Amino acid sequence: MNPSAEAWRDRGEHRTLCGHRVFTVDLPSSGARSLAPLLILHGFPTSSFDFHHVVDRIAAHRRVLLFDMLGYGLSEKPDLAYTFSLQADIATAFVRELGIDRLALLTHDVGDTVGGELLARQLEGGWDMTITERGLANGSIYSPLVQLSDGQHLLLSLPDATLPENMGPDQTAVMAGVAATFSPHSQVDPDELEAQWEMIAHLDGHLLLPRLIRYVEERRRSEARFTGAIERHPSPLTIVWGRDDPIAVPAMADRLRHARPDATVSILEGVGHYPMSEAPDRFLDALGSLAG
Repeated sequence: MNPSAEAWRDRGEHRTLCGHRVFTVDLPSSGARSLAPLLILHGFPTSSFDFHHVVDRIAAHRRVLLFDMLGYGLSEKPDLAYTFSLQADIATAFVRELGIDRLALLTHDVGDTVGGELLARQLEGGWDMTITERGLANGSIYSPLVQLSDGQHLLLSLPDATLPENMGPDQTAVMAGVAATFSPHSQVDPDELEAQWEMIAHLDGHLLLPRLIRYVEERRRSEARFTGAIERHPSPLTIVWGRDDPIAVPAMADRLRHARPDATVSILEGVGHYPMSEAPDRFLDALGSLAG
């Protein structure tokens, strides 16, 4: 196993949540705990490993919770229909098992929309949780503005089914797609890409990509619910956006800023879709109080 992937695996444990085996990471605060725990939600097609550069600095001030969504990373990868409701159920089961009733949220990519479902439930009274503050990074929360890649279009053109093994995308194709979302000014670390591939391909997860990407269709259908909750929820909001993202283009941050003029907005120049790995120090600085 790639050493970086192995080190991340060793920081977590598997829990049974909603009847599935889910990889979770629960990092205690290394200093005097003064802030609410932070739940981090990752994106497609990667995993909680995306945040491995930044979690220790955040954990200096607060407990940090992460998990690989079902079908992703080191979690179980059943052959089923993946929905935002399912992923939100797992998130709520995770924090409930830990006895947490007050937390902050940090979300990215698909995690933004899972976060939107959690916020909608909380606003409706269906999730008894106090949300203290939120951070939101590059994610396609406004469907009309999304610039899907050729690879995403290809996956969406396939049936919502697990691919036969001989038709699965290989490491080169998948990781080229991930690397293409980085800024041209960012240096792509081959070791990181190899670790991400191992987690994507874990339990043949690369064969599951046509199922996982159906989130695009669900988000289009129910954007008013998910993005509406992101806009309406009264908790303080920090927006951190890599300007060079070719898919979740910076116009999305501008539109969210218009909907939430009270939000703190940082546009990171020379950074693409993965600001937490392309520019971890600048990402943390932009998070402000979320990073302690």
